[in-house]
Amino acid sequence: MTPTTFGEIALAAPIQRALKEQNYVSPSPIQAQSIPTLLKGQDLLGIAQTGTGKTAAFSLPILNALHENPSRPKSRSARVLVLTPTRELATQISASFETYGRHINFSKTLIFGGVGKNPQIRAIRNGVDVLVACPGRLLDHMDQGDVDLSGVEFFVLDEVDRMLDMGFLRDVKRIIAALPRKRQSLFFSATLSPTIDELARSILYKPASVSIAPKTTTAEKVDQRVCFVDRENKKELLAKHLEEERNKGLTIIFS
Repeated sequence: MTPTTFGEIALAAPIQRALKEQNYVSPSPIQAQSIPTLLKGQDLLGIAQTGTGKTAAFSLPILNALHENPSRPKSRSARVLVLTPTRELATQISASFETYGRHINFSKTLIFGGVGKNPQIRAIRNGVDVLVACPGRLLDHMDQGDVDLSGVEFFVLDEVDRMLDMGFLRDVKRIIAALPRKRQSLFFSATLSPTIDELARSILYKPASVSIAPKTTTAEKVDQRVCFVDRENKKELLAKHLEEERNKGLTIIFS
């Protein structure tokens, strides 16, 4: 039975306390479907758009596991690795872990480019519970021997479609190859193309699947046409359509 309130989900008291302080009462669909499965230790394939509550869907059960099974992380490693495409997303995810885990004892750090490496090296030296990272800078640290992923117990690959659009597929595969085989893996993407599906199959073991369809429909009052045209003829075709629409009002071109 899908829970309708966070109180129905078996999260530890300190996490429930943090949720109440944030006035979180009812889980979003992806949270309600994902969290109970993840609390059982199962891998997960989640298909959902940004803004559906994915971060809480994976951070809450992970924090619960850290609270119920405390252990010292390995030096230069982390118990949890969250891989995400941009520093902005990494910062947001780190802040969510801090908010939901404010009443439990855990350590975390961020690794991304555009800032100095030395503070990141010092932060990971003794090991952390949660590491949120972007692929490029994480690989830099791995190649230099600053980061060792052999202690990872939970692996989250977030915004996979954006990661691949940004050209990170090879980097992601190198990082995955450095992870221990025994781990819980979570895979989140807004779409499931053949390449993404293949990557998911290589990462996940007997995963549960959760798919949250976006609440969008085609505008009923908009006529739509698709034109197949060679690149060199695009401008000529555009000019023809603009001429046809000349006396019909405003035209907006997105490029």
